[in-house]
Amino acid sequence: MGMTMTQKILAAHAGLNEVKAGQFIEMNLDLVLGNDITAPVAIKEFKKMGAEKIYHKDKVVIVLDHFVPNKDIKSAQQCKISREFAKEQEITNFFDVGQMGIEHALIPEKGLIVAGETCIGADSHTCTYGALGAFSTGIGSTDMAAGMATGQVWLKVPSAIKFNLTGKPNRWISGKDVILYIIGKIGVDGALYKSMEFTGDGVKELSMDDRFSIANMAIEAGGKNGIFPVDEKTIEYMKEHSVKNYTIFEADEDAEYDQVIDIDLSTLKSTVSFPHLPENTRSIDNVGEVKIHQAVIGSCTNGRIEDMRVAAEILKGRKVHPDVRTIIIPATQSIYKQCITEGLAEIFIDAGAAISTPTCGPCLGGYMGILADGERSISTTNRNFVGRMGHTGSEVYLASPAVAAASAIAGKIADPSDIVK
Repeated sequence: MGMTMTQKILAAHAGLNEVKAGQFIEMNLDLVLGNDITAPVAIKEFKKMGAEKIYHKDKVVIVLDHFVPNKDIKSAQQCKISREFAKEQEITNFFDVGQMGIEHALIPEKGLIVAGETCIGADSHTCTYGALGAFSTGIGSTDMAAGMATGQVWLKVPSAIKFNLTGKPNRWISGKDVILYIIGKIGVDGALYKSMEFTGDGVKELSMDDRFSIANMAIEAGGKNGIFPVDEKTIEYMKEHSVKNYTIFEADEDAEYDQVIDIDLSTLKSTVSFPHLPENTRSIDNVGEVKIHQAVIGSCTNGRIEDMRVAAEILKGRKVHPDVRTIIIPATQSIYKQCITEGLAEIFIDAGAAISTPTCGPCLGGYMGILADGERSISTTNRNFVGRMGHTGSEVYLASPAVAAASAIAGKIADPSDIVK
């Protein structure tokens, strides 16, 4: 029996001719990632295990992004630990205020990972880089510590689900709608510890930003990783952003999948995930009357330049509803600058929205958009658990940037087609 795309990457990095689902392997790592919340715990474990030097100063990355710029004394202390460790270990890729961005947008933008590579990150949305044809997955801080010390990780080879994409998405339909539809279809544990492999003619209709968004939320279906084939768009992106050599792996024709799911992208509608699980999805025409108090457009899922452009297209010449606080967060400094040079920032400000420096802030209820009891937010983030954005009595509705922008104007969850005729 042949191997899936993920299994081929794992075999190559384990020095094996082949691997099978359920097999335990030791895998060599091309990148080990941490942030201001998880890295300090890993640093503590790194020192506890007696390690003195990281395995490669270019392959350990620390990005300060969750509570940065620091929101309080505790977050300042966390960042201080990371800063001191990065300096002590001479870490090449350390990103602090002014240079940082939301890690899962920044890493690909900086060209730090390419097709065929492996990455573990002490953040569950590390699976984002599968959009580039890499194997990337989230791990705990203890595994990060071991990875920093040895350049290896011990893991179980996942089985896979194949998602065969066909057709072309209609206007306003983005990668966020695709992944929310999938999660609604299979559930938050539908791909538990499985590789979600996206294939088919429909892949070429998805931009790289769409693919990043889809791979990013593989974890919300329980996936070990999400991964896309390497095509012309992928290669063009890597050539623009990286000088690293890449390797293209393709699934064998006789690769074994636990399930094959066909999805016609042309049939998808804007999708909204209701509280309090990402699987609780409804198409935009089944939403009903849901008034909102806040709209957040940003995060590692939807803070890229295409997301900003879509939001600006809808907000241009319009005003956000007086009852809706609208917060827009470009995912990196580069994207922030593009928003300025392209005139998007002016559109956002004129519409009555607030623009923030890159931060994860509101996504995890950190800061820059905490909800009070009884408040509702529509958000382009990735999780809507109880209390995710603040008070346990608040509610988070997940949606695409198009739906979030349209809802900000309407004061309730709205179809972009009703705002832009």
